[in-house]
Amino acid sequence: MVTRVITLNVNGIRAAEKKCLMKWLSTQNPDFVCFQELKAQLKDLSEKHLTLKVQENELKSVLCCAEKPGYSGVSIMSRDQPSGVFTGIGEKEFDCEGRVIRGDFDNLIPQFPKFSVVSLYLPSGSASEKRQSAKFRFLDAFEKSLNNWNKENSTTGREFILCGDWNIAHKEIDLKNWKNNKKNSGFLPEERSWISEVVFGTGWVDVFRKLEPNKEQYTWWSQRGRARENNVGWRIDYQISTPKIASRAVSAWVEMNRKFSDHAPLVIDYD
Repeated sequence: MVTRVITLNVNGIRAAEKKCLMKWLSTQNPDFVCFQELKAQLKDLSEKHLTLKVQENELKSVLCCAEKPGYSGVSIMSRDQPSGVFTGIGEKEFDCEGRVIRGDFDNLIPQFPKFSVVSLYLPSGSASEKRQSAKFRFLDAFEKSLNNWNKENSTTGREFILCGDWNIAHKEIDLKNWKNNKKNSGFLPEERSWISEVVFGTGWVDVFRKLEPNKEQYTWWSQRGRARENNVGWRIDYQISTPKIASRAVSAWVEMNRKFSDHAPLVIDYD
């Protein structure tokens, strides 16, 4: 049985819904959908933003919204309600921004009796040095969560898929103009070293790159100029998983034909 996972930074869930995001998703038959940058609080949303009808099934949402209106926020949609939901990383500075939500889905997928999906939105540092400093503080704090999840995997067999906008392009193949961005947020040496050492160096797997090692594929484009039309983009949206579930990934692609936000959906199937 194939499990389909889709992740997308919607850059405002209400705006994306008006661009027929939910209609498109209903044709894709997903099992899990992770959204980032909801830019809304629960009171702002209605059923059309929170549920998704797929054939005879209905996916429902769990959310972690920012305290600040119209800012950040992440969610997970699933066919079955999670057996456990956890939000944040234990750091007040960032937990009020709605950046991390984890859903546990146990005894639902035969291959993975203990299974968790995480939707996350790492800070961007492009606006100012102050925001870049905050991004580095988040990376330091988030390392604890990554290590704890790794321990869960090794001690209990729990499998994880971390979906989201990491705001870091890992290697030169992951952005078009890498030579001109070596000193820019998202491709700084310190950021790339962090994801190489703290994430991939501890066993986590970049599932798309595992399946497509040489493909120049992007998931985000600047809204300035004609970046999207000319495919001058960055690959900053990932599905990063524990090794066992990564080994079950069979196909991965980025939906380029639909424009719901400045990002594109990343779709991966696991068998």
